[in-house]
Amino acid sequence: MRARVDLLFRWLGSVGIAFVVLLAIYAALGWIAPRSGFRLVLEIAAIVTGLWLAIRLLRLVARQAVWRLRHRLLITYLFIAVVPIVLIAGLAALGGYMLVYQLAAYLVTTELERRIDGLPAAASGLAQDRYPGIATLPAPAGGFPERGVLKRAGNFYLFSRATSIKGDVIVTVPLTREYLADLAPGLGLVGINSAIAETKTARSGTRALPPPANRFDTEVAWFATVQAFDWETPGKTSDMVLAVVTRVSAVLSTVFNRKTDLAQEVLVGILIAGFVVFVLIEVISWVIGITMTRNITGAVHHLYEGTHRIMQGDFSHRIEVHGKDQLAELGVSFNRMTENLAQLLTVAKEKERLQSEIEIAREVQNQLYPRVAPQTKSLRLTAICRPARIVSGDYYDYELTRDAYVALAIGDVAGKGISAALLMATLQSSLRTQLNGITDGAPSAARLVSQLNQYLYANTTAEKYTTLCLGLYDETASCFIYSNGGHLPPALVRKGAVQRLEVNGTVVGAFPFAEYGESRIALELGDLLVFFTDGVTEPENEYGEMFGEERFLDLLVRNAHLGEQEIVRTVIESVREWTGSDELQDDMTLLLARRV
Repeated sequence: MRARVDLLFRWLGSVGIAFVVLLAIYAALGWIAPRSGFRLVLEIAAIVTGLWLAIRLLRLVARQAVWRLRHRLLITYLFIAVVPIVLIAGLAALGGYMLVYQLAAYLVTTELERRIDGLPAAASGLAQDRYPGIATLPAPAGGFPERGVLKRAGNFYLFSRATSIKGDVIVTVPLTREYLADLAPGLGLVGINSAIAETKTARSGTRALPPPANRFDTEVAWFATVQAFDWETPGKTSDMVLAVVTRVSAVLSTVFNRKTDLAQEVLVGILIAGFVVFVLIEVISWVIGITMTRNITGAVHHLYEGTHRIMQGDFSHRIEVHGKDQLAELGVSFNRMTENLAQLLTVAKEKERLQSEIEIAREVQNQLYPRVAPQTKSLRLTAICRPARIVSGDYYDYELTRDAYVALAIGDVAGKGISAALLMATLQSSLRTQLNGITDGAPSAARLVSQLNQYLYANTTAEKYTTLCLGLYDETASCFIYSNGGHLPPALVRKGAVQRLEVNGTVVGAFPFAEYGESRIALELGDLLVFFTDGVTEPENEYGEMFGEERFLDLLVRNAHLGEQEIVRTVIESVREWTGSDELQDDMTLLLARRV
């Protein structure tokens, strides 16, 4: 109930609520103080708000009426086709009635003229039966007219000048009601200066109004003015109003006398045939218009229903397509779009699933990297890996072996993404297994790399390989023993100078019988050993220039006095400033070892 009341208030709006309140107060004052002046003010205010509310409701109804395409088309057809046809039909009907009016008046006035022309003959004794009450008057002196209508003592007469044995006379015939009715037999009622209403009351006379031919055969009344000459005042004229009451069928029967004129009968037949053809063409046009409208609105309705089904998640819905027009092509396009949306939804779900799996792989890979650097007496370790994608193909590791050796490793797996990350996990697992398998004797970096090469070659495809630099730091002798399998030579920063370590062999996992050498270098107090991947030196700026190893090594020399974390932060910021983007172009890995 509350929801309905809220809906009613929203529908009425503030103006509607004001109208209802004013109307209620106005009605209450009608009982309490009906003669109060304030009631008039309320009435005016209620009328104003009521008009405003009516306009608002009309706009709302119009907006609701034209919401559907079918209603819009019907209203369009109404203004384009129906309204012009109605106007044309109305103008035709008005013109027809005006023609009937004029014809009725013309028939009476024409017969009146003929009667005036026959007065001289009637004065000589010919056809006096057509002129009841005929009389002669002596012709007045002066320039009195030869013929016409005469007004004498308030009555009207037909007159004409004639010559007799007594000289010139005026022949007159009184225009009585019976005489006027006899002017056009079967036409209807005729009266003089008594207006149309008085003429209608004369139906009890000798002539009656013809019966209607059908229910649409209505009465028509019109008048004509005839100039009348005043007998008492020669030269003075006034208008005689000749009123005619008749029917359309009576006028047409008088004009188109089919019994006596074959041509008129043919003309009436042509008019009837033309009307029938017009009606048939109009009906056919309506049928064609309604059919085309139903096709258009049906196609739009199917599209509307289809969009709602898709919004509800039903991508299997297809709309019916009929014909080969543009609307049919639109339906075909909609069905194709729906099919593509279904495929895109499947792809999106698959992408979401893969994204979830990649996130899991990223978390797993993060767990594979060493969390805490091993605590040693003379070596401080720091490492960082920034993947260009969610997972990285770069590898770094450090492991304390037999309490006297610290194993340091860095690598760059060929490729990117999941496959590179999987190979990196395989490399780490194999290396740690081999390090844990050393039980006696001094470990050999070359032997470890060679074993890794054979393992990767045997357990991966031919295009999967990695660069690897593996070193063993002997804390007792402060000596670093390493084997570099195709990786970028690490940099040794000592007393403001940079020394590059050697490369002892080719990449790991590509060739089964590859041989790897081994090199040694003594680390002095304060030496900084830096391992890095090409993600540090190969990023390009907007001009296509790489950051480069020289710029990187110079950066190391200038900042070697800083802490390892500060050095790492400085290198990363310098690379990002060089590229001008926070997005990495390749995996970036740094491993720093400082002799303390």
